[in-house]
Amino acid sequence: MAAELYTATTLKPYNLLQPSTSSPSLKTTPTLFFTPLRGFRQSKILQTQRTRKSTRFAVCVLMEDPKHTNQMKTEEEIEPPNSKPSPQFLVAQKLARKKSQRFTYLVAAVMSSFGVTSMAILAVYYRFSWQMEGSGEVPWSEMFGTFALSVGAAVGMEYWARWAHEVLWHASLWHMHESHHRPREGPFELNDVFAIINAVPAIALLSYGFFNKGLVPGLCFGAGLGITVFGIAYMFVHDGLVHKRFPVGPIANVPYFTRVAAAHQLHHSDKFKGVPYGLFLGPKEVEEVGGIEELEKEISRRTRSYTGS
Repeated sequence: MAAELYTATTLKPYNLLQPSTSSPSLKTTPTLFFTPLRGFRQSKILQTQRTRKSTRFAVCVLMEDPKHTNQMKTEEEIEPPNSKPSPQFLVAQKLARKKSQRFTYLVAAVMSSFGVTSMAILAVYYRFSWQMEGSGEVPWSEMFGTFALSVGAAVGMEYWARWAHEVLWHASLWHMHESHHRPREGPFELNDVFAIINAVPAIALLSYGFFNKGLVPGLCFGAGLGITVFGIAYMFVHDGLVHKRFPVGPIANVPYFTRVAAAHQLHHSDKFKGVPYGLFLGPKEVEEVGGIEELEKEISRRTRSYTGS
């Protein structure tokens, strides 16, 4: 609460010149400081009439609510009324929104990766321990086939992703993949549906191989495991390292992953008609079309960017 006080004072001055009231004949003659007339019985050198001082006070009280005032100031500081937001305000708002989106996607990426990896490890352990129950024999052929096919499935997913990216995503499914080539609004985009689509066969193969014994179920289990490993690696390198949807830590310092990220960035620049369409073998695709010089420039740019940040 704020209060202001002011006063107004009115004073009546002394009457230095006024008519004499002692003689009727001098009603209109003013009394001087000195008069030479000695015939008058009453001569006054100075006649004054004191009047009472009249003092008037005017009090004005201004009431303000500090909460209301602070709220108005805060709103004006954030966004001034009747004016366009400043460039600094828009930049700060964009950075805050981007930070929130990155955190949301980071939580989703970590939770999904931790959950899928934990389930895969437990599934492998319980499947082979279940296979060994009763007989005590280790199914070496089945174990070798499972792990070999897991590696083969992970490599095969790179070639599948390259083919699907060029033939499907940039053709008949462009209306979905186009969201990946535009500025993203929010933590997710329509293109993320492809990750769910690829997860369906992986879950089916893992389930069949987990609940059944034998070499064929073991191979299916290995294929599902390989697809899962490729999906996790793709998410961290493509979404985290290349497009910076969440921080990836020391992965950014691996030289091979830096080349992979630079090659995929050339895909978004469309300098070589969309090449490379693959991810982990992307640098090789760029070299095949004669883009080694552009690749080195992009690597240098990304290195400076990470060093500056």
